[in-house]
Amino acid sequence: MVLQNLRLNFRRIFCIPLTVSVVLSSAVPFPPTAANAAFSNHRSLAASASPMNPSPHSHSHSPPPPVAKKVEHGMEMFGDVRIDNYYWLRDDSRTDPEVLSYLSQENAYTDSVMSGTKEFEDKLFAEIRGRIKEDDMSAPLRKGSYYYYERTLEGKEYVQHCRRLISDSQKVPSVHDIMPTGPEAPQEHIILDENVKAQHHQYYSIGTFKVSPSNKLVAYAEDTKGDEIYTVHVIDVETRATIGEPLVGVTGYLEWAGDDALVYVTMDEILRPDKAWLHVLGTEQSKDTLLYVEKDDMFSLDLEASESEKYLFVASESKNTRFNFYMDVSKPEEGLKVLTPRVEGIDTTVSHRGDHFFIKRRSDQFFNSEVIACSVNNTSSTIVLIPHKESVKIQEIQLFSDHLVAYERENGLQKIIVHHLPPIGEPLRNLESGQAVSFVDPVYSVDSSDSEFSSSILRFSYSSLRTPFSVYDYDMKTGISVLKKINPVLGGFDSARYVTERQWAPALDGTLIPISIVYRKDVVKLDGSDPLLLYGYGSYEICIDPSFKSARLSLLDRGFVYAIAHVRGGGEMGRQWYENGKLLKKNNTFTDFIACAEYLIEKKFGSKERLCIEGRSAGGLLIGAVLNMRPDLFRAAVAGVPFVDVVTTMLDPTIPLTTSEWEEWGDPRKEEFYFYMKSYSPVDNVKAQNYPHILVTAGLNDPRVLYSEPAKFVAKLRDMKTDDSILLFKCELGAGHFSKSGRFEKLQEDAFTYAFIMKTLNMI
Repeated sequence: MVLQNLRLNFRRIFCIPLTVSVVLSSAVPFPPTAANAAFSNHRSLAASASPMNPSPHSHSHSPPPPVAKKVEHGMEMFGDVRIDNYYWLRDDSRTDPEVLSYLSQENAYTDSVMSGTKEFEDKLFAEIRGRIKEDDMSAPLRKGSYYYYERTLEGKEYVQHCRRLISDSQKVPSVHDIMPTGPEAPQEHIILDENVKAQHHQYYSIGTFKVSPSNKLVAYAEDTKGDEIYTVHVIDVETRATIGEPLVGVTGYLEWAGDDALVYVTMDEILRPDKAWLHVLGTEQSKDTLLYVEKDDMFSLDLEASESEKYLFVASESKNTRFNFYMDVSKPEEGLKVLTPRVEGIDTTVSHRGDHFFIKRRSDQFFNSEVIACSVNNTSSTIVLIPHKESVKIQEIQLFSDHLVAYERENGLQKIIVHHLPPIGEPLRNLESGQAVSFVDPVYSVDSSDSEFSSSILRFSYSSLRTPFSVYDYDMKTGISVLKKINPVLGGFDSARYVTERQWAPALDGTLIPISIVYRKDVVKLDGSDPLLLYGYGSYEICIDPSFKSARLSLLDRGFVYAIAHVRGGGEMGRQWYENGKLLKKNNTFTDFIACAEYLIEKKFGSKERLCIEGRSAGGLLIGAVLNMRPDLFRAAVAGVPFVDVVTTMLDPTIPLTTSEWEEWGDPRKEEFYFYMKSYSPVDNVKAQNYPHILVTAGLNDPRVLYSEPAKFVAKLRDMKTDDSILLFKCELGAGHFSKSGRFEKLQEDAFTYAFIMKTLNMI
């Protein structure tokens, strides 16, 4: 099924380094790629200066960095005492004047250190923004009698949600359809203008936008703080009039149950999605029907609609187990019924077509998943449609009235396989082989998109490190693929100037780690002298696929090599790749990254003196860990909203979503996990040694990684490191995990990050 919402049960969720374009449909999905990386004249550094022995140029013009006071806080476990002098920086109310003052001092210090390069940063921002076609629109998507799309306006931060009536001449869908826009065309109707809604808010984000089955109403969920706690509004599409009172304190999980009711999910006090509700329009929220409550704090709820729009599915999932209930939307009063039972280690994702439910099922035996089906009237009897393969991971399936589409992974590369289904009502059979959609780049990124269930047209998005975000419609009957939209890149961009390739680095145990690489072929020398930026993540089985980001051109055009290390803990090479980088094998994530860095240096893609690294969230844990392990290997590091206080956080079940992540990191209340976790936890391993230049970012309202984690990491580094390298901490006081909400604000953060990196490389 198409991913609809950001998974709220991943606290330290990935932040993929790319710019997102969302294609609007009846449900604007949470862009699985929605987050951007957040971000002196401390000193000028000679390019040849070692990061461990910075150039001796004085940075006396900058004020001294803030010094956080020490308040000893002892924590004992298994006879081991840890002292945290900066525990006081955690204030869950985010109102403590002393804490806010310290964060403001850090921000002021960052501004001061970067003031000498502010002119360059502004130039960089103008350059990055100059590549954006500010007045643009997404590829229109058919739903019922309308085309739905998003429009951006020149100078405006946010989108307009729009639609147009489909003309009589286009009643039968075709991959060649083009939405008419001329004076004779049906008039554009603006359903919702986010720019108007955002006027009175420092932060504004719509997490979910759902059109009702009749196309007459829209339900949308908005967040005005960045804490991912939403308010849901229902409006009349044509008049924009509000229908009923808003639903408050909910998640982004929201689906229509017919035209008169909504199903939504709320969270408990530790922000765990735990209750599913049925709301009838026009009634008070207090009168809503509780459909299901998940009492096990290792599990969180998920909510999806079938592509057929006939069923809703409420799932409860941990990191290893997932089971499902279904609701017939024509009979919401009947509530939820069990579809797949709760069995430890069995993970099922479900959908519907005709008289069958379709199930993607993973288990320890079938670790890369199989696809099975059962009758709607007899869910206990199943047939295997796509069998498990040890070398091919089935990532997701998407259903149509006549087709099943499998999104797969083999040898680290994504595939789309289209299978023809027998007519509805006829028996299902094993789907031996399907037709593969072909792609042109050696490494690339493919994402599913909402498509019309009743048609034979598959919509998907594609990009690579050198190919801008593109939307395709693929005719599953003829095999014809038509480009519907490619994001324009202004300023003379020519993809032929850039080379993208894949290399394999041997890890400590001999495992080959894939690396995706891009550079501009007429600028780089590939003799070890080029600046190199290496990105990593490696957690939650999440795949950091190589995709396009126009802001990155500002690095590539200046001679940077950009690389992504697809380390274990991610899902790029299948389920086992993830299993070998979690729990008591987590260190593989860090040593894989170091191996990739050393390999790139050996192959002359860069050098220690020119190697910069970046990771965000759980990827920030990766950056923190390798900085402690091999600080000599890197020139500079960017750790965005980093999960760095691992032991303390995972010992505290009152911190949002800690309990649900014991299956990811381990439960440190058990001695084996405690000491293993402590061996890599960045805050616990800061030591008196030289570190490279470091930029750390945070969001005060972040519900996934408490701002106090990066704050403590920086405070401890300031106290213990023995070098004179730059260390900056930038905390957004009006944002959350995904930083600022406006599209240009995000570009400003890219400019800041790139200015920091180039400053440390003496490239300004």
